[in-house]
Amino acid sequence: MIIIAATQNRNKIKEIRAITEPFGFKILPRDEAGIPHFEIVEDGTTFEENSLKKAMEIHKVCGLPTIADDSGIMADALDGAPGVHSARFAGAEGNDDNNNEKLLQLLSGVPMEKRTGKFVSVITLIFSPDDVIVARGECRGHILYSTAGENGFGYDPLFAPDGYDKSFGQLPKEVKNSISHRAMALKALQEQLTERG
Repeated sequence: MIIIAATQNRNKIKEIRAITEPFGFKILPRDEAGIPHFEIVEDGTTFEENSLKKAMEIHKVCGLPTIADDSGIMADALDGAPGVHSARFAGAEGNDDNNNEKLLQLLSGVPMEKRTGKFVSVITLIFSPDDVIVARGECRGHILYSTAGENGFGYDPLFAPDGYDKSFGQLPKEVKNSISHRAMALKALQEQLTERG
């Protein structure tokens, strides 16, 4: 089944492809599907709202099954920030270094036992406006004192998932793709698809 990816983030598309290929999905980025570029304003207050909006806007244009992801990191010591603002935490979207630096500054002086948090991913799959599946995944862990590792993207080098002494930036992608928030959301999506038959 061909599914259009609402995201233009190549790293997210790679992860979604790696996790969904065994289920027979072919994920096609929106630009490869011939959908003209336009900005989708992510003004929702929850990951669910933003994920649904992104999927719906692209689905309206192409009429094909569309998948969208909204994700971010939530620091317990910051009352869940940056949350839905993760991508633009330090201003311009996609500047991982600045976002990581701002998070580190805000957590300066916070001891490791209080640097708990989680990555959250909400995936929306739209077949039609009346046929929508929403799946949420979370991965708890700790936010490190400094970035570590070259793998992954976003806040990956700052986040060590529970049970591991390495960051997502250090773990092999096969490991990350089996335990991450996005993997959990896609697993929940797969369970819903299986229930539907």
